[in-house]
Amino acid sequence: MKKAQRNRGQWLPGFGAVMRAGIHLLWALVIGLNASPLHATAQLNPLNAIDTGAQNAVQWTPPLSLDDIEYRTFEFFWQTANPQNGLVPDHWPLGNEPFSSIAATGFALTAYPIGVQRGWITRAQASERVLATLRFFANAPQGASEDDDSGYHGFYYHFLDMQTGLRYARWVEVSTVDTTWLMAGALFDETYFDQDNPQEREIRKLAEQLYGDVDWTWAQVRPPLISMGWTPGGKFIPQDWKGYNEAMMLYILALGSPTHAVKPDAWNAWTSTYKQTWGTFMSGKPRVGFGPLFGHQYSESWIDFRGIQDAWMRAHGLTYFENSRRAVTGQHQYAASGAGRFVGYGADIWGLTACDGPGDTTWDHEDGTVTRFYGYFARGAGVGDITDDGTIAPTASIASIVFAPDLVLPTIQAMYARYGKWLYSTYGFYDAFNPTFQLHLPLRSGHMVPGVGWFDNQYLGIDQGPILLMIENYRSGFVWQVMRRNPHIRRGLERAGFTGGWLAKPAASAAAASTAHATALAQ
Repeated sequence: MKKAQRNRGQWLPGFGAVMRAGIHLLWALVIGLNASPLHATAQLNPLNAIDTGAQNAVQWTPPLSLDDIEYRTFEFFWQTANPQNGLVPDHWPLGNEPFSSIAATGFALTAYPIGVQRGWITRAQASERVLATLRFFANAPQGASEDDDSGYHGFYYHFLDMQTGLRYARWVEVSTVDTTWLMAGALFDETYFDQDNPQEREIRKLAEQLYGDVDWTWAQVRPPLISMGWTPGGKFIPQDWKGYNEAMMLYILALGSPTHAVKPDAWNAWTSTYKQTWGTFMSGKPRVGFGPLFGHQYSESWIDFRGIQDAWMRAHGLTYFENSRRAVTGQHQYAASGAGRFVGYGADIWGLTACDGPGDTTWDHEDGTVTRFYGYFARGAGVGDITDDGTIAPTASIASIVFAPDLVLPTIQAMYARYGKWLYSTYGFYDAFNPTFQLHLPLRSGHMVPGVGWFDNQYLGIDQGPILLMIENYRSGFVWQVMRRNPHIRRGLERAGFTGGWLAKPAASAAAASTAHATALAQ
């Protein structure tokens, strides 16, 4: 089978580079059919299971309901996680590379209470799965060994073995940003599970313990910024997190830490590079740019940035929510205008972000032009940078539903009506598709539909997560409302200089939650 290099999670503002500058965290993903089942629902060959699900469940006739998308996406986390340790696969089917993503696991920790709210699972089922997950991480070995640990200084390796929970391979780094998404999920559960019973008290205690163990100051090797990560062999990655991209949450959690908090100058350093991508795109209003839409979706999946501002946004008359809305409308306009000249793009088919792709190859056209295609890659279109090979990711548009529902809702229906029989299956929309790609070559993943294009056959946990959380935020505001009550989130925002909106209201519930956390820790 063809091997392809791919990376998840940490992309520099200059996202056109396929890998992070200065390091070589490359790995081969072999798409295979012999993964060992993790639970009863995966006894079938995983690719056959997906095909069977499409035949039995997908009608391919619009309209497609948000409830159906949200439920199927929830099922990705509920059915593919290892119930013994809570680890969630980076990709599904697992193939010959059975590794978990700690970021996907953080999304899963948030998914389970959504399932409770929607009536798909019981609160007891959710608490059992959350406890299995938090207990695993609380007991996972931490240290500087190459192969025998799960993390170091409270951070965790980007990818863990689905069964053992140890570092998956020596190319895997201790990731500061992926630990951030894991902790976001833990803090969400700390606030949601507020009942006075042994299970929920333990959830609160473990979440507080895990968050408190993360030594953010240790990762400030070039203070006040925070390094992207660490490896036993190469030590600290020589790049730090600088704005603007998905790492807002990283600094908010680092500022809010009760044990290893960074100083407020870290946020000032983070925002000091915003001016490098400040500008307009597609004749839109000015904004801070970051091309792939995941950079605008991850932090805002958990935190409601409507109406609150830090010093930088106050000075520019914006909120981060409005900044993201402008990024979404810019991408929509890019596709609708035909500027990219790719097949299928239009007002109802659009969305660029980090996602799977047909593979690293080129198409030499008869007119002398060349189209370059990629495998997993950070695609985007924004201020000062366009990286596009015609690959559209459903998560890019669907997870933008809170920012521009008038643009996203028609796109959902159009993708489903036009491409649903190849794109929509057991766990919702597959990761990506490319109507431009018409080459008959060995593929990294997915398959070719003659005359229609390339369609992926994988789901990625970090792309499923924003779909689920953002649809729920659009429908009910549930995730945002829970996270508003978490005292650590509030403290991190306030230490970053955020004011206004919901932060201006009394934090009585946050104070009560803080008291409950202290009581749980004392028991």
